[in-house]
Amino acid sequence: MKKLFILLLALLLISVPILVRILTQETSERYERETVLMDTRVRIVAYGDKNTPDYINKALQKMRELENILSIYNEYSEAYQLNKNGYIEGPSPHLLYLIKDSLYFHNLTNGAFDITVQPLLDLWSAGLWKANETTQDRMVNETLSKIGSDKIVVNENEICFKAKGMKITLGGIAKGYMVDRGIEVLRDRGVKSALIDAGGDMYCVGLKPSGEPWTVSLENPDNPRQAITSFKVSDMAIVTSGNYERYFSPDKKVHHIIDPRTGFSASPCISVTIIAENGVQADALSTSVFVLGPDDGINLIESLPDVEGLIIDNDKSIYRSSGVSRYEAPIS
Repeated sequence: MKKLFILLLALLLISVPILVRILTQETSERYERETVLMDTRVRIVAYGDKNTPDYINKALQKMRELENILSIYNEYSEAYQLNKNGYIEGPSPHLLYLIKDSLYFHNLTNGAFDITVQPLLDLWSAGLWKANETTQDRMVNETLSKIGSDKIVVNENEICFKAKGMKITLGGIAKGYMVDRGIEVLRDRGVKSALIDAGGDMYCVGLKPSGEPWTVSLENPDNPRQAITSFKVSDMAIVTSGNYERYFSPDKKVHHIIDPRTGFSASPCISVTIIAENGVQADALSTSVFVLGPDDGINLIESLPDVEGLIIDNDKSIYRSSGVSRYEAPIS
């Protein structure tokens, strides 16, 4: 009887880890929610227990709070007031951080990344694409006097512009920042497996319950229902910038990614995908590399630690950084 009891106890102990794994899988449910922030569809997917939907809501709440600070279209936001008045006193830590980081990327990319391009975006969206080349050149050259991150003065108590008529856009960096802060909320509450996607600005937390990394596919610009390749990502940000999503002109020749050095739409690339440690870095670099083009863009990526990228140029040639193969899982 004693031997039988010991055998049963041993079998019970052996079975405990299996029971724990089964219970863990059964209680790790998938939760998802979508909303619109910064004029972009935002989706959060997270695995966890019954408290996870509340955590998702808190992450979205934090992201909406940031939208109310960083959106240049919300008349009550700090970014809107900065554009309206040319200065803002007592800026929040969030706006201050993003302005300083934007200046960092401006210097890093030799001016390819520049948040002061909003006057140019206003010009093109107002219909400059309808004008002849002579008029376009004249109006762009006049507007370029308002462009340049070197004309932004930043200190802890104030942000101001040196030139009259300057405006910023945070469209090339704010979504990445909002994703980072949303992920921070989820992690602080113990979420181990999640994804936030803000219109192509993504961060993937941990692994899916299956033990696999998150799969992110890169759309074929000519056929959105097809994928060119895919990436396996865990605890990294991945952002794609493309010229095939937002156009000013019906012929799709004038798009929203402006080269701040010329005042015209950046033309060397169709798509840039960046994988980096955080959303801010991936967001800013995807825009910068798009403006720089394949050669200078790859050189920039290779100069940065823990950053990889894939570039598709206008001829649809594909350029890969030296380490992107660690993440890439080509479509069969």
